[in-house]
Amino acid sequence: MTTIGVDIGGTKIAAGVVTGDGRIVQRARRDTPAQDPNAIAAAIGDLIAELTTERSDVEAVGVACAGYVDKAGSAVIFAPNLAWRDEPLKERIARRTSLPLRLDNDANAAAFGEYLHGGGSRARDVVMITVGTGVGGGIISDGALLRGAFGMAGEIGHLRVVPGGRPCGCGNRGCLEAYASGTALVRDAQDLVRSQKPAADRLTRLCHGIPEELTGADVTAAALEGDAAARGLLAEVGRWLGEAAASLAAVLDPELFVIGGGVADAGDLLMGPVEEAFARELNCRGYRPSAGFATATLGNDAGVVGAAALAREVGDR
Repeated sequence: MTTIGVDIGGTKIAAGVVTGDGRIVQRARRDTPAQDPNAIAAAIGDLIAELTTERSDVEAVGVACAGYVDKAGSAVIFAPNLAWRDEPLKERIARRTSLPLRLDNDANAAAFGEYLHGGGSRARDVVMITVGTGVGGGIISDGALLRGAFGMAGEIGHLRVVPGGRPCGCGNRGCLEAYASGTALVRDAQDLVRSQKPAADRLTRLCHGIPEELTGADVTAAALEGDAAARGLLAEVGRWLGEAAASLAAVLDPELFVIGGGVADAGDLLMGPVEEAFARELNCRGYRPSAGFATATLGNDAGVVGAAALAREVGDR
């Protein structure tokens, strides 16, 4: 079954025609008019029209959006990066296409895509943790996406790991996202540059002495080159993620954790500390089977592929 997947990001909307085996055979994109829900819906309508102009085999559309999506898949309850509150996005898009629609959270879509066609395809019980600007997640339980009673399950980034700790964009303090996201990595690296310690020399050169210009890609590049400070910063992120995974394992008992997002580009420099912290903190260690770890393989396509796969559920009805 051929479907369209749409992934709404903070700066761009990516879309693609996806075959049943997870291949993207046609692509299109638009800039994201982030503050205007009507304009976003119009852009998605344009993308669908562009992708179906010469195709008659598309049977449904899946849309992935950063934010809390209600269980019915109708509205975006809260989307901090898009400034949406109780936004009836599905209805807005439905006015612009006759195809069946499915709306879901972007991390859920990415997790489902990786489960079917990527790094999680060898397991039936999978937890995906996405580490980018924030920390997202998706949970596959016995082959089904776990949404919870209100559609908001899988918000792994908002696990409380330090009571009263750093402020988080969700309004609480001490969330995992405040310590283990790409944003947290860059903040800590910038603080190190500001300290003017000798250990920060390589990072200082990369940003030409201007801490605000340092990026996560810079930190990863320095770490891959062997810079001890950058490797230490990545290891700290890995430690937080591994400890959080151990807590999740105590509740969900997954077979596999899949780590994705831009920070995962660091490979073993991140995954090694993740697995070490997990092994150290896992409850009943030595007396229970232990989950495995894998890195995501679909990259930036995970949301499109996963949204298209979720669309098949409505297309089959």
